[in-house]
Amino acid sequence: MARPVIGISAYSEQARWAAWDTQATLLPQAYVDRVAGAGGLPVLLPSVPDVAEAADRVDALIIAGGGDIDPGRYRSVAHERTGYVRPARDAAELALAQRAFGLRIPVLGICRGLQVLNVLRGGTLIQHLPDRLGGDERHAPGPGQYGRHRVHLVAGSRTAQVYGRTELDVATHHHQAVETLGTGLVVTGRAPDGIVEAVEMPGHPFAVAVQWHPEVDDDLAPFAALVAAARSRVAGAPLPT
Repeated sequence: MARPVIGISAYSEQARWAAWDTQATLLPQAYVDRVAGAGGLPVLLPSVPDVAEAADRVDALIIAGGGDIDPGRYRSVAHERTGYVRPARDAAELALAQRAFGLRIPVLGICRGLQVLNVLRGGTLIQHLPDRLGGDERHAPGPGQYGRHRVHLVAGSRTAQVYGRTELDVATHHHQAVETLGTGLVVTGRAPDGIVEAVEMPGHPFAVAVQWHPEVDDDLAPFAALVAAARSRVAGAPLPT
């Protein structure tokens, strides 16, 4: 069987390489490497109008990490620490996720990707976790740095099935998180401080989102599970519920 095509939402940012300093569509290489390592064929999806039509042509979708979502999308006023808002990316990823849900395409959300799915389903976000956690910045220790903490997964959840266990040590870099949970989502993982770290959508063939960054670790479990779900969809086989 041909490798399933896995669409990954990409950044649109000013970037520098060789003699060039210009706007670019880009994505950390780790996402591409993990998808390829799990047997998928990675394809980058840029923040352009009508990119949601690409959902018709991929076998699964990853909504990748990145900057903050415009708080107006969830009926809030921007916190002073909310930043790197990219309206075009918000529009593209929300449309991609909506299309993927409508087509019942397997979806994996990573960090910002979890927040996109939550906002799409009408949920809201904590805009700056240190305000909520008394200045504790363990979820994002500093610019360009990943922290690590434990996550407890709900036994029997799809997320726990993906990892084959209920206790994880994860790489983390986020200053926002779920506040009000979106309609149809369930929480399947939390950090020791109670912050939501994983959600999924029961009834969808595969819709799992994690607040941490699995792409920077060696465990291919979430990517392998996504690729397996994509293969099952292509083959027309039923997926486990």
